[in-house]
Amino acid sequence: MFGLILFLLFVGVPAAEIAIFIVVGGEIGVWSTIALVILTAIAGSALIRRQGLRTLIRAQHTLSRSELPIEEAFDGICLVAAGALLLTPGFLTDTIGLLLLVPPLRAMIRGPILRRLQARMTVRGFGAPPPPPPPDDGPIIDGDFHEVDPRPNTDQGGPRLPGSGAT
Repeated sequence: MFGLILFLLFVGVPAAEIAIFIVVGGEIGVWSTIALVILTAIAGSALIRRQGLRTLIRAQHTLSRSELPIEEAFDGICLVAAGALLLTPGFLTDTIGLLLLVPPLRAMIRGPILRRLQARMTVRGFGAPPPPPPPDDGPIIDGDFHEVDPRPNTDQGGPRLPGSGAT
């Protein structure tokens, strides 16, 4: 299944974009098609900047109430994806990117995804019991060590242990 998704992303989407370029270019002309692609990238960048700042402010307010900004984080991910799609030349990717910029559509997408994630996650609060200790791998020995030079010292009669009193 994952292989099919990757195939569609890397082969299917570019092939669809080329086909759409050919059709649109035949209808409105090559230069108008190029201008339209550039215009959508510029307009999308402006919209992303505005919505990104709003999302950041909403996240700061949510954090100031000591709540997790989950909705804002999801919106931020959608805005990053929209930016990448809008900067990618093509009408299909621009359409998907522009759809991700519509807040009601993001809310429709966000609901099911967050419910699915919450069903998979286990949330621990302050009153929850601590996690079980790691498995016992044997005794733990605490100690100090002193490094001994393994090379014989011919001047002093061989290696010495520190603190042995020998000079």
